[in-house]
Amino acid sequence: MADLKSKFLQVYSVLKSELLEDPAFEFTNDSRQWVERMMDYNVPGGKLNRGLSVIDSYQLLQEGRELTEDEIFLASALGWCIEWLQAFFLVLDDIMDGSHTRRGQPCWFRLPKVGMIAVNDGVVLRNHIPRILRKHFREKPYYVDLLDLFNEVEFQTASGQMIDLITTIQGEKDLSKYSLSIHRRIVQYKTAYYSFYLSVACALLMSGEELENHIDVKNLLIEMGIYFQVQDDYLDCYGNPETIGKIGTDIEDFKCSWLVVKALELSNEEQKKILYENYGKADPENVAKVKALYKELDIEGAFADYESKSYEKLTSGIEGHPSKAVQAVLKSFLGKIYKRKK
Repeated sequence: MADLKSKFLQVYSVLKSELLEDPAFEFTNDSRQWVERMMDYNVPGGKLNRGLSVIDSYQLLQEGRELTEDEIFLASALGWCIEWLQAFFLVLDDIMDGSHTRRGQPCWFRLPKVGMIAVNDGVVLRNHIPRILRKHFREKPYYVDLLDLFNEVEFQTASGQMIDLITTIQGEKDLSKYSLSIHRRIVQYKTAYYSFYLSVACALLMSGEELENHIDVKNLLIEMGIYFQVQDDYLDCYGNPETIGKIGTDIEDFKCSWLVVKALELSNEEQKKILYENYGKADPENVAKVKALYKELDIEGAFADYESKSYEKLTSGIEGHPSKAVQAVLKSFLGKIYKRKK
């Protein structure tokens, strides 16, 4: 795996060099340096799970056949397109949320010389994707399907972000807008498509498969993506900050978290009143009251119940799939996230 990761990182260097020499634009030294610094700051810094999953999934779909260097390169290039998409979203998300840090360093727009130039940088990152696809996949029979896939997933993610933003408008903190169904919709569109489905869809296209024939795979991956986000919501409140690498602030930030939505569902009128009065306030006393109510309602128990039911449902869905290779891909995803602590 470490070998695969170092190969993956080498592909980043190749793609970066190609983008900085793109014949469609005449770079000046200044502009080339800017874009290089901007890419290095925003693209490769994360855990790279989404990108590496393309190679993993493609490998599993080949049922044990050793991949050629060319296949590893192409699967890595698609993996990097997903990381580029993620970078584009995060750069702009951080501006919208007024965030301060990302991946343990200041957000890109917070750097002294960057500021609102970051908006255009996000647009540039998004435009790098079709440049990479054109250079390396133009002659492939699945080229149009790849373009279509990235465009569709980007549309779904941006639309999910929109539902999130309009549901959680800062000035009008209204918990009555929050429900399990709105939480599910936000998560499905904002996170699940690009974080779970996209990697496997890329691997399927590279394997010569038609995506229309794999709607069941898509549905299982979306369910997995929703389960993953519910875990995230849970860890924000109950995870160990040392392990998850951040101090959770979903309560203070009035986030449409699974925990608050579940609490609303389980609360009587008096308990709802406590939530309405204390949720979304930065004062530690308010936060403590929300957490005390979570304890009273046994939200931890509700999560444990949700986790085991989701796992059973996903496992039976996976085992019902006719292809052993596809089962292996889905099982590898589920294995990585089940009962995770970070």
